[in-house]
Amino acid sequence: MKAEIIGVGSELLLGQIVNTNAQFISARLAEVGIDVLYHSVVGDNSDRLERAIEIAQSRADVIIFTGGLGPTKDDMTKQTVARMLGQSLRYDERAMNKIKSHFERQQREMPPNNTQQALVLEHSTALWNERGMAPGMAITEDGITYILLPGPPHEMKTMFDKEALPYLLGLESDHDVIISRVLNFYGIGESDLETRIESILDEQTNPTIAPLASPDAVTIRMTAKAKTEAEAYRLIEPVEAQIRARVGDYIFGVDEETLASRAIELLRANGLTISAAESLTAGLFTSELATVEGTSDVLKGSFVTYSLDQKVDVLGLDRAAIEREGVVSSSCAQSMAVAVRKKTGSDVGVGLTGAAGPDSHDGAPAGTVWIGIATLQRVKTYRLQLSGLRNANRRRAANFALYYVIRQLKEEN
Repeated sequence: MKAEIIGVGSELLLGQIVNTNAQFISARLAEVGIDVLYHSVVGDNSDRLERAIEIAQSRADVIIFTGGLGPTKDDMTKQTVARMLGQSLRYDERAMNKIKSHFERQQREMPPNNTQQALVLEHSTALWNERGMAPGMAITEDGITYILLPGPPHEMKTMFDKEALPYLLGLESDHDVIISRVLNFYGIGESDLETRIESILDEQTNPTIAPLASPDAVTIRMTAKAKTEAEAYRLIEPVEAQIRARVGDYIFGVDEETLASRAIELLRANGLTISAAESLTAGLFTSELATVEGTSDVLKGSFVTYSLDQKVDVLGLDRAAIEREGVVSSSCAQSMAVAVRKKTGSDVGVGLTGAAGPDSHDGAPAGTVWIGIATLQRVKTYRLQLSGLRNANRRRAANFALYYVIRQLKEEN
């Protein structure tokens, strides 16, 4: 099959948001052997959308739309597609009940235009929206499959994986099962990672191996094609074992695991609690932990001690020692970690201090970071020399602290 993706929304053309939906869908379709030959973006204009659809019909077997399924007048994707296919619209009862329940829970009167979100093409298969209210839809007419998805990425991604992709695969009576497994890395760059597993990449056939870098991590997606799910996983297992043997020290999790979720999982599994004293990150480390459900089971608390006075008055650090060694130092990070662990009664204490930039701080060049981790067994410090902009350095420092917590817990437990 040959596919075209049409993003609908003037905000895409105005540069107000980036079309990450097309990137996500293209990657997923590539994994199952569907070629994406064109990306198109159309503003909120029915006539221009019609022309884009006519062009796509001339060159694609699958046309996937994102956006334009909402309740406002500029949301016109399904109305335009329905008109071109000669179909009317019907209300999807399941979606309508969800919309009504949403407003009832909030004790708000539902605006009449919200009912528009529950409309789907008359002869289409409605795609359930787990994360939002507007359903998607899928229909095949005259040899062309039309998939309509919501615009918000958190809604679209879940719907595509759970609803749209199975629909597409179901069009072929004898399709293979496609299984992916993702290894998540931290503390190693994409080029270094690829160099270490170069021979594995050179030999890849099935499964395929795709490294990908992001601002917060590096991932390797292994994708296998087989007749059954079990067979696909058997193909992945030896390749994963090879990769782990070479760069396993940098793997912090698999699939949807994040640094924060993996840290919380390890703390919970070992019956441990954690606390933090943050200077340059100003709460980013603790905030990231709190994104994980159930964090309250392990997180005791935290202190943002940005100034020297707060480090002395709140944490009880020795002023003379800090002035002698420097605020941006191994000694300060270690003292912060030990102090916050004792102050909160936690099993693990984390201290973060450094010079976020753009200027040097207390004699340390911009990008210098010290992370202290105090456990029941030992106190260890880690030094980073980052080279990004101020807030990028702060975010990376928080992520590195999570990574070092994971490594230290794995070493000690």
